[in-house]
Amino acid sequence: MQKSRKRKQAEVTETRQDPYPTHSRPTAEECRGIRDELLALHGFPPEFVKYRNQRLKHNMTRDKNSVPLDMNEYDEGEEESVLDGLVKTVLSQNTTEANSLKAFASLKSTFPTWEHVLAAEQKCIENAIRCGGLAPTKAACIKNILKCLLESKGKLCLEYLRGLSIDEIKAELSRFRGIGPKTVACVLMFHLQQDDFPVDTHVFEISKAIGWVPTAADRNKTYLHLNQRIPKELKFDLNCLLYTHGKLCRNCIKKGGNRQRKESAGNLCPLLNYCEKSNKT
Repeated sequence: MQKSRKRKQAEVTETRQDPYPTHSRPTAEECRGIRDELLALHGFPPEFVKYRNQRLKHNMTRDKNSVPLDMNEYDEGEEESVLDGLVKTVLSQNTTEANSLKAFASLKSTFPTWEHVLAAEQKCIENAIRCGGLAPTKAACIKNILKCLLESKGKLCLEYLRGLSIDEIKAELSRFRGIGPKTVACVLMFHLQQDDFPVDTHVFEISKAIGWVPTAADRNKTYLHLNQRIPKELKFDLNCLLYTHGKLCRNCIKKGGNRQRKESAGNLCPLLNYCEKSNKT
């Protein structure tokens, strides 16, 4: 137990360190410029609008000097629980957004409460989420999260995370088997309204292509570096836009598949100038 606690403390300390302290990109100006260009090209991705609106509400509550907004404009219904958000993120691993949402809806319709999920046979959970892929692995992960929560907190609830610091949240979530840095970062950004920058495949490949990290960087070091370099106020919008652009632009992510893609006028990607800049350095 003592060794486990020390390891977690070491992981938390590591999150504050930049693995590439002499790599001066991205600059704040680059981040803002790319955010603006991608926003002009794609608009804000509709699947992330409700999370953006929740952040606006959260920031208004936190910042008493913020300009008042018409709250009806930002009403997106009841906010998801943190536990719902974590399970949703687990189900999104290695599958499409459509399939993961179907799996979550199936899980919630099959089991009225998380207590019912915990009490169920793992095979029953697998059957409920099979449309999302990797059902045995994801069912075991969900079951373990619920079991650990009940043992440590006495109830199936993660709302206590809202009162913790980012480092404390990372340490809490990382103790669950099968929950890695990307899942933790997604929960932080989407479900806890924290300023974090998850690195999925799209963000990772684009970051390397435009020289935001060294070519030899792995995904974890890319996450650590970008979270140090990208201004907090730009992280959410920039992350959502890079993810969307990576899915849609064949110039940025040159991979096969049947997914429909779109390109900007003249087959030109607004990030090509940044790629050229990277190649010259």
